[in-house]
Amino acid sequence: MAAGFDIALVVSQPDRKRGRGSGLVATPVKIAALELGLPVSDRVDDILAAGADLGVVVAYGRLIRPHVLDRLDLVNLHFSLLPRWRGAAPVERAILAGDKETGVCLMGLEEGLDTGPVYACERVVIGPEETADELRSRLVALGSDLLVTALHAGLGEARPQAGTPTYAAKLESGELRLDWTRPAVELHRLVRLGGAWTTFRGRRLKVRRARLVPPGQGADLAPGVLDDTRVGAGAGSLELVEVQPEGKAPQAAAAWRNGARPVAGERLGD
Repeated sequence: MAAGFDIALVVSQPDRKRGRGSGLVATPVKIAALELGLPVSDRVDDILAAGADLGVVVAYGRLIRPHVLDRLDLVNLHFSLLPRWRGAAPVERAILAGDKETGVCLMGLEEGLDTGPVYACERVVIGPEETADELRSRLVALGSDLLVTALHAGLGEARPQAGTPTYAAKLESGELRLDWTRPAVELHRLVRLGGAWTTFRGRRLKVRRARLVPPGQGADLAPGVLDDTRVGAGAGSLELVEVQPEGKAPQAAAAWRNGARPVAGERLGD
């Protein structure tokens, strides 16, 4: 459209029940497409009759079946430096692993999970405080430019992926629980993903933002022990910045601490 290409069809996931209501809710992709006046379907097979010359896949979340791949060329924007972090959660896994950089690759789609040949990649440095949402937003913008540039110039020849593959499995809720026996640097990465949680007095406490306490500053706290807004870890400590108690709105950690009034030696995660 704005880049000079006609979009014959947008395929998104089916409407689903979300939140506490019982009504069906469309995906953000479907909503945006309808606002632009574009035709939308939740059936991948419908692209075969759309008259498209090329299909573009971004974070679709499902494998495309062989009979579709055989009849239409498709490319995929994947948010990692392939073959590192093939799979569903490449942004989150890069942060969790402590990767210093990641990127976005434009690749040809084939039956394997993110195994296709690569047309082009762009690299970015991962900021030490950058959240998964912030990093993903940067990669979306970078990937959009990469795609448009490649389409205008012609895709050219793709090269096979080179290197040892790693896989980015979807995150499960249990992985987001803060285990205070782990090093603070690992817990900080987990908080940056969004959704990290612990417990306090038997109720869930989300940790929405936190920062590492510099080495040598503050008391040497045992894992999980609270000291003001600082929490001890297996190595080092973490300072809580914003939390969300169960059933309540997000709030500054200092305000939560003043209301909760933890006693000396009280722990998170018990």
